Amino acid sequence: MRKIALRVTFGVFLLFAAWQVQAMSWPAGNAALIRNFGWNNMGSPVLGMVFSGSTDVLAAESGEIIFTSRPGSSASRLPSPLGAWTAVDHGDGLISIYSRYGQAADRERRVMRQQPIARTGISGWSNREGVYFKLFDRRERNWVNPAILMTPVHNTLPFQILSVNLINSQGEPVENEQLQNLSQGRFRIAVATNDNVDRAFNNFLAPYRIVSSINGVEVGTLSFESIFARDGILMVQRGGLVPASQIFSPSPAVEVADVFLNSGQANLEIIIEDFAGNTRRSLTQIVVN
Repeated sequence: MRKIALRVTFGVFLLFAAWQVQAMSWPAGNAALIRNFGWNNMGSPVLGMVFSGSTDVLAAESGEIIFTSRPGSSASRLPSPLGAWTAVDHGDGLISIYSRYGQAADRERRVMRQQPIARTGISGWSNREGVYFKLFDRRERNWVNPAILMTPVHNTLPFQILSVNLINSQGEPVENEQLQNLSQGRFRIAVATNDNVDRAFNNFLAPYRIVSSINGVEVGTLSFESIFARDGILMVQRGGLVPASQIFSPSPAVEVADVFLNSGQANLEIIIEDFAGNTRRSLTQIVVN
């Protein structure tokens, strides 16, 4: 875990150091990870890990259960997006949330690491058996990428860069044939990626980081270490904090930079990295008039 801790931002590193030296355990037994932190879910970021399959839901670390909601227990009588869910306090401001499962297990208020706290199922806004796992830091008011605090997934499959697109100031995508005769101006860079860890499952995973450069100069770095909650607005780290609504479009792509392209040749390089240390690069040559 030392290698991972050294790669995260200082604030997240302090959370990690203050909370535990040992990595968290995986919360869903043999279930498949089908969505992860930072995945673009039709314009909104996934704030944790979504698992699919029939298995026990396990406490990622020892802690105290501070809230449990069972299916149909909403006071408003309207279905909750989380369905059945449980929150566990691990100390130092860190809370784990297990939701959209089926049936809670009988247990004491205090739970131990890898103790079953529920069974996967279907509840809330889900259409398949599984569980939705999230981590929240109450001190920093941010959702934490669970991959930072867990043993990395063994992953040797190549990462995919599905598309790299420029979007002009009118919000229109630039066609490929226009890239060799582009008028100078301001453009947003949108990148669609996928890290399919196990192709036996329909899983789509976001990277840890996307770096974009023009002619060797970095113009934008999108990091999925954490997503901050500020006055009801989700903020994503892209140099500074940027509203998630500017990063996540309804398409699978995410916007990694906003640049002004001057006349001349522009070599656009995209580098993506996952938590297992795998990287992938793409190079797009652009001629600006």
